[in-house]
Amino acid sequence: MAAQELIGTLLAVCSAPEMKPRNPKLKEEECGLCHRPDADPDTYGRKCQRGKLCVHENCLYHADGLSQRGKDEEGFYGFLYPDIRLALKRAVQKTCCVCGCKGASVACRGRKCNRNFHFPCGAEQGCISQFFGEFKSFCWKHRPVQRVRRRQQLAETICVVCLEAMRGKPSASALVCPACKHAWFHRSCIQGHALHAALYHFRCPRCRDMGKFQKEMFRMGIKIPDRDAAWEEDGAFRDQYHRHSRCDAGRCLHAGGREQSAEVGPWQLLLCSSCGSQGTHRRCSLLGSASGRWECEDCAGATSAGAAQSQYCCRSSQHLPGLPGS
Repeated sequence: MAAQELIGTLLAVCSAPEMKPRNPKLKEEECGLCHRPDADPDTYGRKCQRGKLCVHENCLYHADGLSQRGKDEEGFYGFLYPDIRLALKRAVQKTCCVCGCKGASVACRGRKCNRNFHFPCGAEQGCISQFFGEFKSFCWKHRPVQRVRRRQQLAETICVVCLEAMRGKPSASALVCPACKHAWFHRSCIQGHALHAALYHFRCPRCRDMGKFQKEMFRMGIKIPDRDAAWEEDGAFRDQYHRHSRCDAGRCLHAGGREQSAEVGPWQLLLCSSCGSQGTHRRCSLLGSASGRWECEDCAGATSAGAAQSQYCCRSSQHLPGLPGS
């Protein structure tokens, strides 16, 4: 009986359809300091990886006891690999006061405070990490705050960046311009603006103050990269700096064609003095050597129409009651 059952089991296994091996996706590498695989550069900075060593840029800068002992091109941003591994070992012994897990690498710099936390956990809980000087971090109890007079606070206002409603009262998620005291913005909104505008263009979106505004944003934990604005990098607007270099006359007389020109003389190329998007050789538009200005037909027509309209309005106003000259 047992032999018959064994044979039946073997027949069932052999007749079962073939199972294809599963091909699970590789797990994304986690940051060794915060144990999150997230790769959002606005929140975590760049993800730095070398072999099995993987850390977020922002976690790296705020790891307690870790300092840049190398040159910028050494390790990760000057943080040497042996030093990073020691920081990982130290963090394993500390518990995050937010999530309760081990590996808390950020320490509050408040007086007599022993709170430790992961960088993203702290950001979610209202902790503040500064991106200048000693790169200090503070828990929600010891974080820097903005002082705004009660009469300047508002029950509800508008974020000047996203134009969404928000409370006009300083908090971990709501900031105000220290210069005008009227521009309010969400922390996430002004942080995104800072990452795009960077150090050379970041200023209050409302009053345009830069010095006082940047100093306060640094103090309140806004990361302002020391570089040019994102819209100025990699030639993003290179086409807008291109100078027009073609004769657009109805009939170009240059033997070499419309693309050819000279520095002086009859084949000097003049650009429209109003729009700069069209050009002509002096000879092609019968311009003498003394002519320093030229306007294309579109701009010349608009100027003439505007002058005629202005003249008409002046004549008409003489007959309107209540106006000077009526």
